[in-house]
Formats: sequence, structure tokens, C-alpha cells
Amino acid sequence: MLAEKLLMFQNRLQKVYRHRSKQARRLGITCYRLYDRDLPEFPVSIDLYGTRACMSEYRAKHHLTPEEHMEWLEGTVTVVATVLQIPEEAVYTKERRRKTDRFSQYQKTDSAGDFFEVQEGGLPFIVNLTDYLDTGLFLDHRITRDMVRSEATGKRVLNLFAYTGSFSVYAAAGGASYVETVDLSNTYIDWARRNFQGNGFSDPLRYRFVVADVLQFVQTLPDHAFDVVVMDPPTFSNSKKMKDILDIQRDHVALINRVLQAIRPGGVLYFSTNARRFVLGETAIRAQEIRDITRATTPFDFEGKLQRWCWRMVR
Repeated sequence: MLAEKLLMFQNRLQKVYRHRSKQARRLGITCYRLYDRDLPEFPVSIDLYGTRACMSEYRAKHHLTPEEHMEWLEGTVTVVATVLQIPEEAVYTKERRRKTDRFSQYQKTDSAGDFFEVQEGGLPFIVNLTDYLDTGLFLDHRITRDMVRSEATGKRVLNLFAYTGSFSVYAAAGGASYVETVDLSNTYIDWARRNFQGNGFSDPLRYRFVVADVLQFVQTLPDHAFDVVVMDPPTFSNSKKMKDILDIQRDHVALINRVLQAIRPGGVLYFSTNARRFVLGETAIRAQEIRDITRATTPFDFEGKLQRWCWRMVR
């Protein structure tokens, strides 16, 4: 029975890989999502990072014994390696489960320290497929990052909830006059610094990194200080490092309006969220223009599967 299922999975994966690899080559992309729970018997997502693959298993009631589950997992890894023509050691596995708070994404799941460099948009980024739940580069924001780069020239850019600073790197590459990168985690701010260094951006007067609780940090921002702001907050966070609890559905209007105060008239805020049932309180947001760019920022490898929203707001 398992052998039949694995053959079905292999046929599906080969078909998808032929199609998506052609699209990726045409676009010059080496990091992309290959598979996302297409078959119920294989509830995994598979992301390619150059010559390596990250396979995330979504926790489910699979009704398998530990031995049966291990056999299934090993068979699945073998299929992935076979289709991609890479060693099985180059297929990294993770188990994804519902996060109880944002701080959980900062916790190490391993200590292999396997950092390596990939390319996106002509820029090098450091990723890690072993040590953390997330890899260091969110592939679904590939187009959004390029939008930020295209309008960053000569602009002052602020990146809030910045993670490893990929939006900040794109802004610097676009010729931003100043880029400020803010996140709660020392680990990810250090990672962001490494991404800047890898791209040759080292001027401390132009590039600033801040470890801070964003909810508190935004209260200190002067009016009209930035031209472009990127904000991609967690859905919920009750980290011990924060003074308050963040619930993005409840708190987004106040947070967005406070950030808009820090943007010059005519400046832009990119706001994104992964909250599945999120409803934007548009009428209460003090912006002169709000445009839903979710569809426009959905990459080819996430079509029909994207679980996030994105807006472009003009102050």
C-alpha cells in the first residue's frame, strides 16, 4: 500500500517539477516552492533553495504508528531526492505545528549551524534549513521585496518585524538613502547584519539595526521621518520579551495609524499579514489610498495556495 502511494507521489512531483523548474529558469529564480500539500496522503510543503530542499511536514492525525510514520517519512524523502536528482542528505525535514506565540519561531529546533548562501533577485542571502522553524527567507514575498527595491531610491526606509532583513537588503540595493531594521530577536537582527555584509552594505550611518519590541518602538518615532515602511507582523505574539500582547486583528488599526504618522505625506506603507481570517479595518485607517496588492504580489509558485494578505497604503 505504501509503495503505491509513494509511486503516486513521485508521479505528481515529477509533473510539478517539470513545469515549475521551467518557469523558475525563465525567471532566473533558484529558490521557490515546488509542492504544497497537493495530495492528502502527503501533507508536506517542499521548498527548493538552490541544490537543497526543505520539506516541512504539517502535523496531522495520520493514524500511523511511530514505525509506520518513519517508513512513510523515509520513503517520502527518497522520492524527493530521486525526482530532484540530489542526495537524500540534501533534503532537510521539519515538522510544522501551530505556533502558540511568536517567540516560538525564535527557538532553535536543532544546533547543526548549517548556514549557506542562496541568490534571489541578484542578491545573496543566508539561509538555514536545520536550526529554526523558518529558513531565513520567506519565498512568498519575492515580488513584494522587488516592489520595495524599485521605489527605494533616495528614500528613508523602515522595516518593522524585520526577521532576517531581506526587505531591508532589497531597499539598500535599490539605493535607499537610509535603512532601519527593527526586530524583537537578537538572533535575527544579527542574521540581518550578516545579510547586509554579504551584499557589501556596511555604512553604519546609512544602515541601522535595532533590537526592540515594535509595539513600543513605534511610539518613539518622530512624525514624517520615513518615506517607505514595511510591516509584516505576526498574527499573535505574547513573547516574554514584549511589554504587551499583540493580536494583529485587534491591534492593526492603531498600529498602522501610528506608523503612518511616521511617514511623510505621499510616502508608502507595505502592510502584510498571515492571519487567515483577517479583515482590514479600512475605514478607520488614516491613509489617502489603500490598495490590496495580494494578488499582484503572489508569485507563480504560490498561486492558489498563498495564505497571506498584502496592502500598499499611501500616507
